[in-house]
Amino acid sequence: MSLRDLPPVKTLVLLAALALLAYLPSLSLPLLSDDHTQIWLAHRYGPPSRWAELAADPLYRCRATSILLTYLTERLLGVSAVVLHASSLLLHVLNTWLVFALGAWRAIGWRVSAVAAAFFAFYEGHQEAVMWYAALPELLVFFFGLAALVAWVIWLESGGGRRGAYVAAFFLVVAALLSKESAVAFVPLMFVAAWTAGLTLRRIGLALLPFGIVTGFYVALNYAGRAANHHYSDGTFSLSAPFWLTLPHSALRMLWIWGLAALICLLVWRKREWARLGLLAGCWMVFALLPYSFLTYMTRVPSRHRYLAGVGLAWLVAAAWIALGESLRRRRFAVVTVVASAVVLHNCTYLWTKKRDQFLRRAEPVQALIDYSRHADGAIHIRCFPYGETVARHAVEIGVGKPASLVVWDPEGREGKDAFCFPTHP
Repeated sequence: MSLRDLPPVKTLVLLAALALLAYLPSLSLPLLSDDHTQIWLAHRYGPPSRWAELAADPLYRCRATSILLTYLTERLLGVSAVVLHASSLLLHVLNTWLVFALGAWRAIGWRVSAVAAAFFAFYEGHQEAVMWYAALPELLVFFFGLAALVAWVIWLESGGGRRGAYVAAFFLVVAALLSKESAVAFVPLMFVAAWTAGLTLRRIGLALLPFGIVTGFYVALNYAGRAANHHYSDGTFSLSAPFWLTLPHSALRMLWIWGLAALICLLVWRKREWARLGLLAGCWMVFALLPYSFLTYMTRVPSRHRYLAGVGLAWLVAAAWIALGESLRRRRFAVVTVVASAVVLHNCTYLWTKKRDQFLRRAEPVQALIDYSRHADGAIHIRCFPYGETVARHAVEIGVGKPASLVVWDPEGREGKDAFCFPTHP
């Protein structure tokens, strides 16, 4: 029995169980550096009375959905590490279900989407998007963007008859654009879906025209506000960045280890029928990684930015998995079970041990500052802190509940007083 042979509800439960199995340990993590900044932004821009200010901010209006979700989460459930990490994990489960829902796309099919969703649920390569609450925009741009793509596919498969799906796709794309700048990748992906459905270029152009207009306006508005957007000036993003190096470097890193194993298996078994899916997976990964390939601080895309691209990788793994089952004549169930167990165990063990330990070490400077600030009388002098002054002020204000104005940033030690110092960066 395959995942697709199960009733839909049982399939969704199984996919959720795989996601929880892999990422449940994240609930015990403390808040990290930028997590406090995310909460601070929710305080600043979350109330309806502040939405005009949010709309005027050229950076954070592109992350409006995450700010509003954090604000609503705090109002309904309070703010704690467990609550915030649980909301991220819930979004990951919903996103896994959307990967499965892409089976409505005839070029993918339900058999591939079911296996791909299972791999996506426990894959460790995009762990930062799930385990780091400040990466919430990645989860939300995925959620709205993939929901838009599913609606778009439903409209395509209906021959254009289901107009409600078309309208839903448009508004979901708008929501994705309000989640992260990388949402611009969904218009090319929608083009690919329409092309595989056999639409002419003229019809595709007309159908995508509203999406292209709103996305073009979004890009123009973002660029016009670059003077007030520090991501254009702090080295985070630049059109002159070596994307021609970052893009292939990141794609090759994504293929290691299970993507490479999948490609080798498909080549060895000469499964040419999967060539179209392999090309589609490659296009998906390129379009998903391209918006992040203009980073200037490294020549590889960080794990949190590989969340959307992970769908293409999951399709490759699913193709190899299905090809393995088709190639075996004897002991098929035993071999498939052993391989599946090895893949799940590798990813989960890596998340439970090495990655969890890395996140704990990343949280140490902030937790140490919070503990120090709780017992400090009056001004809080900080001489050395690896995450910068802004994060320190937000940690004191959000994590301790003291005014950020009490923080005295004194990296030179000129005040000559006892000061907090955490010199080593995890």
